[in-house]
Amino acid sequence: MIPWQLIERAPVPGGEGELSLQRRGEEYSIRVDRAELMNSRQHGSEEELARLGCAAVRERPKARVLVGGLGMGFTLAATLSQLRPDAEVVVAELVGAVVAWNRDHLGHLAGHPLKDGRVTVRQGDVRAVMAEHRAAFDAILLDVDNGPSGLTQERNGWLYGPSGLRAARAALRQGGVLAVWSVAREDAFTKRLEREGFAVQVHGASARAGNKGAKHTIWIALG
Repeated sequence: MIPWQLIERAPVPGGEGELSLQRRGEEYSIRVDRAELMNSRQHGSEEELARLGCAAVRERPKARVLVGGLGMGFTLAATLSQLRPDAEVVVAELVGAVVAWNRDHLGHLAGHPLKDGRVTVRQGDVRAVMAEHRAAFDAILLDVDNGPSGLTQERNGWLYGPSGLRAARAALRQGGVLAVWSVAREDAFTKRLEREGFAVQVHGASARAGNKGAKHTIWIALG
């Protein structure tokens, strides 16, 4: 078996571990310490997040979508494929190195979505972007960490708690959609969304094309 090759390392802001970009042949992996966050061979559920999250807004003129977490660019690329040419997509990515890796090493995997003129990159926490904007987005897609209970960084827990959900709802326009990706289903999170006034749909999604690989969860919450 081909061994993994370390390409680059980067500290996680706030001192919560170290990210690494690794390659094995044509396969790429981003890890925090020893835990794998994403793999270039498994992005079907990220693309489903974009499809489901944008379904209700894809034909809206000048739709504005916020994507929390750049990853390897698959969610962003799928989001762009769903939207009109006059749309705007804001990507909030906390780690500057991840943005650089997408430009220098990973862009070809998803078709270089950062080169699309509809994209604006905000280096920083997605919660700060939500706090700065009220009734500004038609959809918010959160692909941050591993979901409500699969956290590798404790700071991300705020996004999935009552305060984070209220901030997301306040940042959405009327009829907007909050879409959340998770490595696993969590009924408690469904109830939390409902308590914050969202109408919720829960979907299963396969990590790989052809209904293969691990089964992930996507919540579609209508504000």
